[in-house]
Amino acid sequence: MSASTFAVRSSAPRPAYAAGRCNIGPAEIARRRRFGHLGLLASVGLLLLLLAGDAPREARLLLFFPATGSTVGYLQARLRFCAAFGLLGIFNFGALGQSGRVADREALARDRRAAAALVAASAVIGLGAAGVAFLL
Repeated sequence: MSASTFAVRSSAPRPAYAAGRCNIGPAEIARRRRFGHLGLLASVGLLLLLLAGDAPREARLLLFFPATGSTVGYLQARLRFCAAFGLLGIFNFGALGQSGRVADREALARDRRAAAALVAASAVIGLGAAGVAFLL
């Protein structure tokens, strides 16, 4: 197996805006994935710190915050959909910092519903992670 086995094919279709389904391109996806990694590291670090420091069990519920943040990052990367962009009515398929505006009101409504669902799903997963940490 060579490195080219894992390379992204250049013939793959470029992502395009789809209301409620896709509002970020490769650069933004990579940013969200990095945020997911950072949140995961923070979650593991916080859990180890709380366990090693013999903190009260209730303190483990603080894991909700980095676990939810990590999940938001990973879900956004996987779904190619940024919740904040969805709420703000923007999209970006170019370089970081560039964005376009969603003009259609129905598309904006779909984006906002998708953003709310993504954040809610992330919060449920974060709560589950905190609950598991509490039970350890």
